Amino acid sequence: MDRNVFETLLERGYVYQSTHEEDIRESLNSGSPVTFYLGIDPTADSLHIGHFFALMMFRYLQDAGHRGILVIGGATALIGDPSGKSDMRKMLTKEQVAYNVEEVKRLASRFIKTDGDNPALILSNAEWINPYNFIDFMRDIGVHFNVNTMLSADAYSKRLEEGGLTFLEMGYMLMQSYDFVYLNKKYGCTLQIGGSDQWGNIVAGTNLGRKLNIANNDERDIMFGLTCPLLMTREGKKMGKTESGTLWVARDKTTVFDFYQYFYNVNDDDTEMLLRLFTRVPMDEIVDLCKEDIRGAKRLMAYEITKLVHGKEEADKVLKTITELFDKNKISSDMPAIEVEEKLIKDGISVIDLLFECEFVSTKSEGRRLIKQGGISINGVKVEDVDLVVGEDRVENGEIVLKRGKKKYLKVVVK
Repeated sequence: MDRNVFETLLERGYVYQSTHEEDIRESLNSGSPVTFYLGIDPTADSLHIGHFFALMMFRYLQDAGHRGILVIGGATALIGDPSGKSDMRKMLTKEQVAYNVEEVKRLASRFIKTDGDNPALILSNAEWINPYNFIDFMRDIGVHFNVNTMLSADAYSKRLEEGGLTFLEMGYMLMQSYDFVYLNKKYGCTLQIGGSDQWGNIVAGTNLGRKLNIANNDERDIMFGLTCPLLMTREGKKMGKTESGTLWVARDKTTVFDFYQYFYNVNDDDTEMLLRLFTRVPMDEIVDLCKEDIRGAKRLMAYEITKLVHGKEEADKVLKTITELFDKNKISSDMPAIEVEEKLIKDGISVIDLLFECEFVSTKSEGRRLIKQGGISINGVKVEDVDLVVGEDRVENGEIVLKRGKKKYLKVVVK
């Protein structure tokens, strides 16, 4: 086992908050396996960059020989975590949550080991929460929660200030806390990890475990909590937001090309942080590379993160596409593409409508602004007229290539 895994996590920037830092350090570095867990609520049918930050910490602990449990919130997602929200989360149907659970399981397996040596255990908390009778749950668990203490937590105090707080949301902390207690009792889990937005819930879980131990005169091990920081740019903005929305792991939501480009185009100042967090490149090499060749560092960082999330084959395809587009200035077979009906082009369509229909711009006014600024090209020719009508004469080999700025391309395939 790796007896320095806690120092590795510290050095690479994963450790932000901990309930008992020295005890956690001693446990993780002791040479004996610790059972830990990470929870993810399947509120969407994909994962985003914030999720795979925590999953990277999971993998480090797993590679060090510790036993990992991934809990997917089949029950908690039906309520919704109020953390970081000014409004109540959109209510999902049971069918939506069940579908999302399976998608999150599939995507999470890209980051953590689910077979072979020391595989992760993947569970849904619906397994133990759904059968629990409401009155019994409130008598067994709810009795240990002080409402005044709960309302002082950021998750609840902000909801009170900005949008009101429902009784439904108040139940979220109880359920997540019970997850930790259940896993501790059944699997000997003593450590919960997660993002810093989960700090209040994690602390509540450790406190619930302590109170139940006292009430039951149980001598179980202390339960610990450890969080990683939220992924922020050097400017203090949340990382993972693109022009079209969230940066997703699923390829049908964010193309591999756009995924790579997002990371390559981050601010130079954020490159070292991303190399530390999402690659296994040694720290001294990261520091030297960022000092001596920031472009090379960004290429390496974007490639390694793309490989981590989408696999080597897809990462290599992106590099080939970028070489063809930017070095040779030609169309690439692997560039992002969208299909449109032939009738749309045959009848003629305004360039503004085409950009919007293809989701190349988020609004028509944005399209007009970009054209006026000289930021839109069709088949390599800059568009100068906002009233331009795009017809069949623009179709070359069944395709129209749109370009936005210097680096964003879209192939429109006319069917």
